Amino acid sequence: MTSPVSSVVSQFLELGPVRRFDEWTHATPHPPMVVEIAPAHVAAARWKRSFGQLESFAVEEIAAGAVVPSPVEPNVANADAVRGALRRIFARVPARSSGLALLIPDPAVRVFILPFDAFPRRADEALPLLRWRLKKSVPFDIEETSISWTRQLSRSGGLEIVAIVARQKIVCEYEELIESLEAHPGVVFSSTLSALPLLEDRGATLYVRISGRSLTTVIVQDGRLCVFRTSEMPKPAADLAPQPVLDEIFPALAFFQDTSGGSVDRVRMSGFGLREDVFRQALSSELKSPVDSVGRVDSIVSLGSEEKDMIARGLEPLAGWMHVGDA
Repeated sequence: MTSPVSSVVSQFLELGPVRRFDEWTHATPHPPMVVEIAPAHVAAARWKRSFGQLESFAVEEIAAGAVVPSPVEPNVANADAVRGALRRIFARVPARSSGLALLIPDPAVRVFILPFDAFPRRADEALPLLRWRLKKSVPFDIEETSISWTRQLSRSGGLEIVAIVARQKIVCEYEELIESLEAHPGVVFSSTLSALPLLEDRGATLYVRISGRSLTTVIVQDGRLCVFRTSEMPKPAADLAPQPVLDEIFPALAFFQDTSGGSVDRVRMSGFGLREDVFRQALSSELKSPVDSVGRVDSIVSLGSEEKDMIARGLEPLAGWMHVGDA
């Protein structure tokens, strides 16, 4: 997603496990500073542009209910609390005039994988077609949204369009928090999409990530995005039993198995905190696949000790951001 004028998503970035998408419709900036606004925290990181080394990062908790992610309703319930946390973050990781990337909660965006026989190359022809195709699939007026898209090949070699959709008013809420502190969000993006470069780039990987009460289930296979689904859980991870998580994962797995004819090769997880072992055991027992946390295994990118520390603290979207577009 890109700014200014709160235009969501001018381009889907070239992510690690999905970087084989055959065409990007627009060039997207990749600022060395990234800020995440999540239901339970705000965080920021900055890398040295010339060396790709982490320069600094910081995280601040925010009060429960200050950010309530939704694709339809207002997301920022307590702007003063979020702004205060951001101000403390910027005191440790200064925002500069070059702009930053802003990561927002997954429920604020919708991701669709759409089959097409043919798709226009020109944006002014593609956008109306996508709006028409998505009109009945989003819970808001399609004319109030911005859409980004990219192409990928289906398993059978056909054309698929991966589209990211968000309501402009909601993205404005997050942008205005940053702008009120005289910082400039040049790119707006989904948190989990930013974390995908941390996954392996071979075979089929199921990624299960929880942030607040939002559970995001992703399946990527050999560079192709197959499933992206976000669900609202009844409780945060600290109070959640494994079964509701499994109940949300099973439909995604069934869809993948029906469409791919196979099963996932591995499971990666993040966001489960102190109850990570409980969920790892439950996932391993039910799915019969190797299960481990993001950052604990060899991924497609080389992670430094500070980046691993960020992941251990639940900041995998920030760690993944530096590797968005890595070759």
